[in-house]
Amino acid sequence: MSEALDLSPMDTPESPASGYSTSPSRSPKRDGLIYEPSEDGSKTSSCLRLLVSNAAAGSVIGKGGATVSDFQTQSGARIQLSRNHEFFPGTTDRIILVTGSINEILTAANLILQKLLSEAEDNNDVDEKTSQVRLVLPNSVCGGIIGKGGATIKSFVEHSQASIKLSSQDQILPGVSDRLVTITGTLEQQLRAIFLIVSKLAEDPNYAQYANAPLSYTGGSVAGIQGIPGGYTPVGYGLPNYGSSVYGVNARNNKGLMAPLVAMRSPLPIGVPLVASGALTSVKMAVPDDRVGVIVGRAGRTILDIQQVSGAKIKISDRGDFISGTNDRQVTISGPIDAVQHARHMLEQRLSSDLER
Repeated sequence: MSEALDLSPMDTPESPASGYSTSPSRSPKRDGLIYEPSEDGSKTSSCLRLLVSNAAAGSVIGKGGATVSDFQTQSGARIQLSRNHEFFPGTTDRIILVTGSINEILTAANLILQKLLSEAEDNNDVDEKTSQVRLVLPNSVCGGIIGKGGATIKSFVEHSQASIKLSSQDQILPGVSDRLVTITGTLEQQLRAIFLIVSKLAEDPNYAQYANAPLSYTGGSVAGIQGIPGGYTPVGYGLPNYGSSVYGVNARNNKGLMAPLVAMRSPLPIGVPLVASGALTSVKMAVPDDRVGVIVGRAGRTILDIQQVSGAKIKISDRGDFISGTNDRQVTISGPIDAVQHARHMLEQRLSSDLER
């Protein structure tokens, strides 16, 4: 079974690689560039794919595309977004593709992440010091990012001082050949990590072809589920391997994480089996009362997105209406079995992502 890599920085910072400011006390700028262009970075072409929530994508695009056009002008990179409701499988996130030289990519990433962080802070949706960004990488190049015995990714963590988590191969959904890299840290730490990852990927001659891959996951059809990219079949997919071993020093983001997720692997209370009635199914999950807001989202946006993407109906018990003997609310997912499984996976992913922050 493939294991996920979850690495956090040591207490003693290391000097980042060339091309970046090395001052650990330097705070992220909001009105300038954190990334400092290097001579080599202007000659090497590459690409970067990252995820952004459907709600936040609008702030990157701007009115009439003004913001993304400005970012392209400032950076020199080409910036593309997947269409509205063309999400990365298993998420409600759209894909941003940035292509150009390494310098151009890092400048564009800086502008995009500063914009997203500013929007999140305005909505009180992010910690004052750290946030997360998720990159999309082909599984075929992940070995180079990990390195022998995990040496390369450990070096990236030490140099960037960011926490870097690479999803397990067991989490790859059918029809998808990509894995997610979650980078947690300050804006400057995230950009250092992205610089190291993109520079490493640029050494792989096959990675350049990834810039031409479509942003939508097409190739087949999924009957009855609106918004799921073709070629992605949610029936029978494996749920994230939350029980994977955790590697690294000071795995701070996993404090208090494993116990709740063990329970989350089997969210059905005793005596509440998966019940099928014809082509329809229902499943019940137990979610702690203080975590319900995570799956509902601001003004109900998150749960509405999940319902729209999965095609399932989701109902949460009223406030104060707990499962007997617990402080858990009951979440009922109903609809076609594939839609229900997909919605359940998305809910669990949302809960686990929130715990990792």
